[in-house]
Amino acid sequence: MRLAGKVAIITGAASGLGRASATLFAEQGAAVVVADCNAAGAQETVTQIRDTGGRAEFIEIDVAVADDAAAMVAKAVACFGKLDVLFNNAGIAIRKPVADLDEDDWDRCIDINLKGVFLGSKYAIPEMMRGGGGSIINTASIYGVVAGRTRAAYSASKGGIVNLTRSMALDYASHNIRVNCICPGFVETPLLKKILGTKEEFQALVDMHPMGRLGRPIETAYAAVYLASDEAAFTTGIALPVDGGYTAG
Repeated sequence: MRLAGKVAIITGAASGLGRASATLFAEQGAAVVVADCNAAGAQETVTQIRDTGGRAEFIEIDVAVADDAAAMVAKAVACFGKLDVLFNNAGIAIRKPVADLDEDDWDRCIDINLKGVFLGSKYAIPEMMRGGGGSIINTASIYGVVAGRTRAAYSASKGGIVNLTRSMALDYASHNIRVNCICPGFVETPLLKKILGTKEEFQALVDMHPMGRLGRPIETAYAAVYLASDEAAFTTGIALPVDGGYTAG
């Protein structure tokens, strides 16, 4: 029970990495607010947690809307009395080079992936300060550390998350608020399967990972549990690759 007594918000928790993290956080003792724009999927996550004896509540939000971000934090405090952990995990992927990007595509990718981290943190930090500290975890990407073809908006948003993480870590270290990000490699999620078109594309991705496979949502979720736990009490400002060696070369 590495998160016993903690209250956590996880965005993008309707599926994939978010769902794996929400269920694992609950297994480790946390009360979880499941936040997502996909109401049906998020309710399934809540049901899974409750069916195994965990505590969870759902809120439907758009992470790029300030009022929704504020309501998300308020929900955690109203339901569970405090906020210890914010996992800014919600995100989208757009695969286009700059000349082919519509302005709307650019804006939506930056809004959800980067602005969503800013807004969630903006409203969570005062609550954490009132409670004596906390942990903010942001989902960046290997493409926040290295470049990738046809991923201009996505790479820009994820690179922004890496340095936003570092800035917040410096700003709030004295308040006992730790801020870290995880940089997953390619993880087998519904989002990835939707993007991939052929078996050849899938195998090409596998071949880019020295470990010879893609990641599993639970493997990134365990990294998030570590960063949320007191085991990481002296860890802040890092970008942690969980990528099967992708960025090692």
